[in-house]
Amino acid sequence: MDGRSSLTILFEPPFWVGLFQRWDTEGYSVCKVTFGAEPRDFEVYDFLLTHWRSLPFTSPTAAKPAPERRINPKRQQRAIHDQLKQRGIGTKAQQALNRQREENKQARQTRSKAQREAEQALRYALRQEKRKEKHRGR
Repeated sequence: MDGRSSLTILFEPPFWVGLFQRWDTEGYSVCKVTFGAEPRDFEVYDFLLTHWRSLPFTSPTAAKPAPERRINPKRQQRAIHDQLKQRGIGTKAQQALNRQREENKQARQTRSKAQREAEQALRYALRQEKRKEKHRGR
């Protein structure tokens, strides 16, 4: 992969959630995975190795990653401490997840509508067949 990825594990009561973010040439995409109980480091690593390719990332949006620059170690430590104190998911990730949820909802609605129409057509055909059988002798 020719991009950058990050994983943030946070507690959203009552479950532990992993937020996978990916920046690459196509853009920014995100995936949210619910772990349940607090995952250990080796469980997260195993999950990454086995499921990375099958994670349902959102469709990429045009976003450029922040340029990597050298940060003073003390400033970096303070930033890490501040990030650990924060709760919740970043706004950009929330928007991407909501967009994916809406896309899945639309796909599910079209699928169920087509299935419902097919069932209706089948029932109609059976009713017509039954009516023709009743009037066979006339």
